[in-house]
Amino acid sequence: MTNLILTLVGLCAVGSYASPPQPFAPEDPLSDEFIDYINSVQSSWTAGRNFHEKTPHSYLKNLMGVHPDSEEHKLPRLVHSVGTEDGEIPDNFDSRTQWPECPTIKEIRDQGGCGSCWAFGAVEAMSDRTCIHSKGKVNVHLAAEDLLSCCYVCGFGCNGGFPGAAWKFWVRRGIVSGGTYGSHQGCKPYLIQPCEHHVNGTRQACSEVGKTPKCTSTCEKGYDVPYKKDKHFGAHAYSIDSDPAQIQKEIMTNGPVEAALTVYEDLVSYKKGVYKHTAGKALGGHAIKIIGWGVDEQSKLPYWTVANSWNTDWGDNGFFRILRGKGECGIEDSIQAGLPKE
Repeated sequence: MTNLILTLVGLCAVGSYASPPQPFAPEDPLSDEFIDYINSVQSSWTAGRNFHEKTPHSYLKNLMGVHPDSEEHKLPRLVHSVGTEDGEIPDNFDSRTQWPECPTIKEIRDQGGCGSCWAFGAVEAMSDRTCIHSKGKVNVHLAAEDLLSCCYVCGFGCNGGFPGAAWKFWVRRGIVSGGTYGSHQGCKPYLIQPCEHHVNGTRQACSEVGKTPKCTSTCEKGYDVPYKKDKHFGAHAYSIDSDPAQIQKEIMTNGPVEAALTVYEDLVSYKKGVYKHTAGKALGGHAIKIIGWGVDEQSKLPYWTVANSWNTDWGDNGFFRILRGKGECGIEDSIQAGLPKE
C-alpha cells in the first residue's frame, strides 16, 4: 500500500473517536448484510444503499483519484491569526447560507466512472471562491473537463491526480468554464457520462471506467467566447494546516476548501449522521469539498459538512458529515485552497 494511503489509514485508525475495523463484518461491502452490520454496531451515522449491489468493487476503487504521490505537490502553507482578537469561530457555519448569492456552493456534481475527484474538488471550490470574492458578480462553473484533460503536471487524469498541482494550474494557466455532462453550459462541459447507482434508472450502469478525454483548446459549438478569453485565473494557491481552527478560519474568510481523505468501504453506504469509520477496507484516497461545520444535536459530535462528487442520489443529497477535530480518515491533513485573480 502506498505512503499516502498508509498515512491516511493510520490517522483514521488511531483517532480517539475513530472505531477500528470490526473483525466480523461481512466481506461484501455492497451487501445488505454489510449495511445492516454497520447500523448494528454504532449509532452516530446511518448506512443505506447508494450503489447497486452488483456494482464492481473495481469501479468503486477507481473513483478514488487522489494519487499516492500527492504529498510531493503540497502547496506553501498559509497561516491565519486565530484568537479572540481575530473574531470568534462560531459553533456552526455553512457556506451555503453565508453566501446565498453563490449557487455553486449548493451544487453537487458527478465525476462519473473516472478518478477525477482531485479535479472536481478543486474546480468546485474555485468556482465558489470566484463568486464569493466578486461579491456575487461572477458566477461561473469552472470546468473539471479542462483541468482533468489539460493539466499534464496534475497527474494521470482519470487514473488519479494531485490536488495541489490543480490549484497551481489555476494560477499559472487558468481554467475555462464548463458545466455538467450534457448541459451545454460554458466552454467545455464535462464529457464523461454519469452512471446509474440503482437498479432502475436512465443512466448507464456503473461498470465502465472512464478514459481521460483529450485536451482541446476550443470551446464547444454554440459557445460564443473564444477558449483563451474564457480562462479564469487564480491569484494565489496555498495549503492550510491540519489544525481545525485554521481550516475553519480559512473557510469562513475565503470560502470552501478542497480536502482529501481515505475512503473505506463503509462510507460508500453513508446516508446521514456523523460518519466515523466502522468497518471495511480502504478503497483509496479521495478528494472532496468542505463547506462548513457544526455539532450534531443528537450525538453531540463535532463534524465537517462535505460535498461529494457522486451525484445527488448518493449520501445525504450528495453531501455527508464526518467527525471533526480527530483526524478522521485524514480529513484535516491535506487542505488546498487559493484566491481568484480579480
